[in-house]
Amino acid sequence: MKIRSATLADFDTLVALDTIAAHDPERRDHIRSWIEAGCCHAVETNGSVGAYGVLAYHFFGNGFIEMIMVAEHFRRQGLGMALVRHFAAVCTTPKLFASTNLSNRQMQTLLRTAGFRTSGYIDNLDENDPEIVFCFHAAQLRG
Repeated sequence: MKIRSATLADFDTLVALDTIAAHDPERRDHIRSWIEAGCCHAVETNGSVGAYGVLAYHFFGNGFIEMIMVAEHFRRQGLGMALVRHFAAVCTTPKLFASTNLSNRQMQTLLRTAGFRTSGYIDNLDENDPEIVFCFHAAQLRG
């Protein structure tokens, strides 16, 4: 498994593996913007890109995992966890945040397993599905 910066050559592959991008042009625009900004990372396994993630620094000056997307046929193989651990290791701020909907139990489990702690909730983003904010402290990697 190899994690690397995504390039525009990966764009079509990332769109194809993203479960939202097929029917949402805005998501495709986001993917292109993330790649161009240099914050999109691709996970290769056995020569194929099976996942991507986005690490940005717009959340109150802290690292923020904006996206983790694993292709359906690559799920449950550790690609999402590899991305989260990679982001925790390369994050340039002492705190790394992530968020997911209350309904997304798999992502909640992934973040908790990776050592993230619940930090708060945001209501009214998605109707009847609050966003849970998680935080990881870089000091956890050292101690």
